[in-house]
Amino acid sequence: MKRIFWVLAASVFSSQLSAQDSSFAKPLDEVVVTAHKYPSKTSTTGKVITVITRQQLERSGGKDLAQLLNEQAGISLNGANSNPGKDKSLYLRGARIDHTLITIDGIPVYDPSGIGGIFDIRNLALENIERIEILRGSQSTLYGSDAIAGVINIITRKAGLKPIQVNGLLSAGSNNTWRGNFRAEGTLNKLNYYAGYTQLYSRGINETESSGNTDRDGYRQQNSFAGLGYRASAALQVQAFYRSTLLRGDIDQGAFTDELDYTYRQKSTQAGFKAQWQPGKWQVNALYQYNAINRIYTDDSVKSRNGFSSFSEGSYKGGEHYAELYAQVPVGSLIRWTVGADLRSSISDQSYLSVSSFGPFNSLYSRDSLRQDQWGLYTAAQVTLPSGFSVEAGGRLNHHSVYGNNGVYNINPSFLWNKSVKLYANLSSGFRTPSLYQLFSEYGNRNLRPESSVNAEAGIQWFSPSQRYTVRATIFNRTVKNLLFFYFNPTTFQSQYINQDKQKDHGGELEFTATPTKDLTIKAFYTYVTGAITTLQNGKDTTYNNLLRRPKHSAGLNVGYQLTKRWFAGTNLQYFSERQDAYFDNSSFQTVRVTLDPYWLLDFYTEYRVHTSLKLFADLRNITNSQFTEVSGFRTLGFNAYAGLRFSF
Repeated sequence: MKRIFWVLAASVFSSQLSAQDSSFAKPLDEVVVTAHKYPSKTSTTGKVITVITRQQLERSGGKDLAQLLNEQAGISLNGANSNPGKDKSLYLRGARIDHTLITIDGIPVYDPSGIGGIFDIRNLALENIERIEILRGSQSTLYGSDAIAGVINIITRKAGLKPIQVNGLLSAGSNNTWRGNFRAEGTLNKLNYYAGYTQLYSRGINETESSGNTDRDGYRQQNSFAGLGYRASAALQVQAFYRSTLLRGDIDQGAFTDELDYTYRQKSTQAGFKAQWQPGKWQVNALYQYNAINRIYTDDSVKSRNGFSSFSEGSYKGGEHYAELYAQVPVGSLIRWTVGADLRSSISDQSYLSVSSFGPFNSLYSRDSLRQDQWGLYTAAQVTLPSGFSVEAGGRLNHHSVYGNNGVYNINPSFLWNKSVKLYANLSSGFRTPSLYQLFSEYGNRNLRPESSVNAEAGIQWFSPSQRYTVRATIFNRTVKNLLFFYFNPTTFQSQYINQDKQKDHGGELEFTATPTKDLTIKAFYTYVTGAITTLQNGKDTTYNNLLRRPKHSAGLNVGYQLTKRWFAGTNLQYFSERQDAYFDNSSFQTVRVTLDPYWLLDFYTEYRVHTSLKLFADLRNITNSQFTEVSGFRTLGFNAYAGLRFSF
């Protein structure tokens, strides 16, 4: 069977090239919204941005969002190829997981109940996504906190133009994994609507590398979403939205330690509206979203293997209001000015109960004490000259209810010569505010300052005369100060979050895209990243490489070929170099440092259009059955395969 897979994969590379055709999307004309918060062509921005299109999303029938993001340049996502329910840790350009901002339709999303405030990307289903824009480099001027390494903007699907359209997906595959989704949408005069439901179930694998009496760690994900839009006039439109996700799964106690009765349940809800008013050449946008998280972890019965409690349960609830008002104003024919203000208000309720031979232990934090507010004022101006020179410059003032004020800036020039070569650079600062837990918990510190960064990058991009071939090379350097550190005082035996460390990272990315014919697409990348942390220990500065679980070298090659009008096939090959990792040994009570071996992954995807309204697909992942480790003590998926169908009418 594997031999057949190799033959199919090879056919993509060996197919003869057909005559060239001009009907393809030219990269200089591609329109993005994340770079400036308004639609602009990539030819007018010097920011480094990657777009995942709806077509690419539809050709990911056996994947989830984490697996798709893990295939992009500059991203390393631990847990992407592990058990479906395992937590997903996203590293962009080697930065910490809390230094990449996730936005949905341009609205930042956080988890106010979490230690680091990181939004869980498992809450998003691919079937509700229209496209993804990955914006690398510090973007705190326009987007605020956490955008130190970049922004990943998830753009959701909107209603179709017909009165009613129905589409969906059904698939099944390895580890008794089932996927299904159904979506209805349409436009009726001035109203448009959409509503849908998706479900993922997997029996899973044994998540940890453990022996003895083990079990499979199952996972279930349910997403529901709806939207209603109204176009009041040619200048004014309003869109309301609702998204809800329920995750349920089995988890284990940690590295090499299985657990037979440890479960979690997480419900995430976002609801709000977006309004756009366009009087003449002006554009005014108003956004509001309420984001709620409710997570419960339960370790129940005498099967517990944590060596301490016979029962424990933690409940973590969070709520966050986000509102933003901004406008884009043309100044003459060469300048576009953006000015805006945003407000973010967060609360959390947290409780923990454990029962052991020492008796019960209980801790409780209410929203009265776990609360913070912040507002920001920002502005940016984009100047585009006929000569091909373009520059954006801007700044933000942020005010926090605990630590007060901080500010950031950016300047981003670029020059496009003869529609062939683009030179670009970016100098910007960023910040991340402390989370509610880091400020107000038993380990909290109200004297914390925000983490602050300075990012510099420069690059060159070449376009062939036909724009069928592009090459982009970027180098970057990032310094983050006042890093938050969990400090244990050996004298007082007390722990507390403090600002202490300084992080320095640098690296580069090389990307290549080719569309030699209308039927063949080739994408390749190579990424290099390294970094070191400087910390104060015993009155002396120490510096050491600390990019745990992040490869210094990674590369990818994706080839897609439209074999016939009905049949498409593609392969994806990835390489990850060795990584350093560390885990806590429950037997020795020591932290153990290890080196994880490098590995390759080869995937194959194919789809066949049976009818205009029906496609069949197969997604074969890790077809060489590569054995590798993403996180010490935890298993990864070997060869796994999925097949299904897409329908629309």
